[in-house]
Amino acid sequence: MDHRPGDRADHRADIRDFLASRRAKITPEQAGLPTSGRRRVPGLRREEVAVLAGVSTEWYTRLEKGHIGGVSEDVLDAVAQALRLDEDERTYLFDLARAARPARRRPPRRKDVGVPPAVQWMLDSMTMSAAFVRSGRGDIVASNALCRALYAPMLDSDTTGEQGRANFPRYFFLDPGSQHFFVDWDHGANATVALLRAEAAREPHDRVLRELIGELSTLSPEFRTRWARHDVRIRHEGVKRLQHPEVGRLELTFRALDLPVSNRAVHELTFYTAEPGTADEDRLKLLTSWAATQPPATEPTRHKSR
Repeated sequence: MDHRPGDRADHRADIRDFLASRRAKITPEQAGLPTSGRRRVPGLRREEVAVLAGVSTEWYTRLEKGHIGGVSEDVLDAVAQALRLDEDERTYLFDLARAARPARRRPPRRKDVGVPPAVQWMLDSMTMSAAFVRSGRGDIVASNALCRALYAPMLDSDTTGEQGRANFPRYFFLDPGSQHFFVDWDHGANATVALLRAEAAREPHDRVLRELIGELSTLSPEFRTRWARHDVRIRHEGVKRLQHPEVGRLELTFRALDLPVSNRAVHELTFYTAEPGTADEDRLKLLTSWAATQPPATEPTRHKSR
């Protein structure tokens, strides 16, 4: 069943489904446990995880039912090791535990904040790298001219919000054109959902984020399938292949850096570059020239509804 971040029952379901999904991925052989006879469930049994974590089966069963609020960090760490969680999954588990603890007072609502002018100046000074600032919800909140040219199909999409902000999750799952623009669409879609899953644990009281997840869950079967996997990713970087309508196929390297913009929000600063001396660099230079002819960011263009 699909669960969205929100009330306590859904939060317990997130914990249950996440732990169960990670447990199902580990075989007894991988965990160094003896095996005998037929097994009714894939992966490890609850009692086997309990043995590996050094806790009782009853205690681990209670944990997997979502009762995580009072669990110590040492025990959570033991469970993370038993389930062979990677660093992003471990962070996600600890974020779920933190959100489950009774709060003395409700945290203040996170406000959307713009980037400081100096950050925009820095972006604008980059002429051979497409650079942008992305929020945890996947909004592009600031960009340079080359980024706007590179991501023109997404920026001009009907999925762009009223404030003119493009949103990666909406474009991936609500615009059919994304499957042509992103050459490795499936990989990118998986990463997009995993990033959103991590953000939902980090900011469980973000109403706008909950509405976004609810919208995508309602409108996109592709999103619902991936959301149910409980895969998690904190940062996304590597190689991106795009089919650009103006310059054709591009293969770019991209990297992301944390960019704190307030005490309640941490965005990512992402750069796209081409390997020097390659055809991709030549196409990126061509796109740079094309970008110089486009309207400035204060005058966004939009295509008509499809």
